[in-house]
Amino acid sequence: MPLRLTPTFRDALSRADRPLAGMWVCSNSPLVAEICAGAGLDWLLIDMEHAPNGLESVLAQLQAVAAYPVTPVVRVPANDAVTIKQVLDLGAQNILVPMVESESDAASAVAAVRYPPRGRRGVGSALGRSARWNRVDGYLVDADAHVSLFVQIESADAVAHAAQIAAVDGVDGVFVGPSDLSASMGLLGQQTHPDVVGAVRATFEAVHANGKPVGVNAFDPAVADEYLRAGAEFILVGADVALLARGSEALAARFVAASDDETPGERASY
Repeated sequence: MPLRLTPTFRDALSRADRPLAGMWVCSNSPLVAEICAGAGLDWLLIDMEHAPNGLESVLAQLQAVAAYPVTPVVRVPANDAVTIKQVLDLGAQNILVPMVESESDAASAVAAVRYPPRGRRGVGSALGRSARWNRVDGYLVDADAHVSLFVQIESADAVAHAAQIAAVDGVDGVFVGPSDLSASMGLLGQQTHPDVVGAVRATFEAVHANGKPVGVNAFDPAVADEYLRAGAEFILVGADVALLARGSEALAARFVAASDDETPGERASY
């Protein structure tokens, strides 16, 4: 029986009449991913770069969120054609590639998500969830319509090349990472420094000038609002692990009274 795949993140952005809000999923837990998928957000970023996610856990999370009206995007750990091929074969339809520094980096990512002759993605549709084991009619011919590619700008050098990166055919959008960007500018940990914010906004302008959507990471609601006003079409506003960390800290602060000479962590060793 022929099957149909869901629309891509590219499609969701093109149809949206407002910016799309999402969150990171970093816990390596299909259960947590499913909880987040049902929260009412537009998209989830399943992270393989800075989280303990491998192929098996990404597959389980894609399966867990598939029943919900949310778009999953997978950030691969690097701009590596083999890893991208494997993640696509798992059934990921939306890929975010980190640390894209130049036009050639972006072109390499595009080649990794496309079958020959337009790219170099290995052909394994009969073996993979991507084509639902060849139950999606015409997958090999129409594969580009089923996959969207986003690249991440997160250094001062990449900001300088933002226009060229965004102009690469096959790049569907650009995501800005202020954390690594601030580090590259000598402002480690200062994502809201005026110079960092200025670099993010300059990237917005360069990407928009090439007709591509741009997104950004911003956990501070005030900063997120500022970037939305500046034209961000998609945004990440939280993370599962951060919400758990801050929520559990709030519980401890409310219900565990530490003495003046005792930190909350010391109590756990009793």
